[in-house]
Amino acid sequence: MAHPLESTIRAAYAAFGRGDLDGFLKACTSDFTFHVPGHSAMAGSYRGQEGIYQLAGMVTDISGGTFQEEVEDVLANDNHAVVLAYHQFTRHGASKQYRTAHVYEVRAGKLAECWEQPRDMAAFDDAWGRRQ
Repeated sequence: MAHPLESTIRAAYAAFGRGDLDGFLKACTSDFTFHVPGHSAMAGSYRGQEGIYQLAGMVTDISGGTFQEEVEDVLANDNHAVVLAYHQFTRHGASKQYRTAHVYEVRAGKLAECWEQPRDMAAFDDAWGRRQ
């Protein structure tokens, strides 16, 4: 039987895919932080509602609105969750794609902190472009 948090996470990712950032944030703590590794334009830590809006804006700008995320699997328990995802988009006319894991710390049934863990860091950095 799936952990109840799995359906919450799937709904949050569906909301994000529709551009409903507030819908995504309903699954998160108020101080939710998303950490993006590497040396790309996306690298950094994004905290709270303002941070998620900033991150989503960068995703839209860099991908020209073509970003698509497919949730391949969700693993969850009371303390942690992992989302396995496939990302694809177009940047400057070139198709970009990579697989990644979003590793979450869970507090009181909400997503509290996330670490992006790309399968191939070089492909991830290439997809998003170098930091200016």
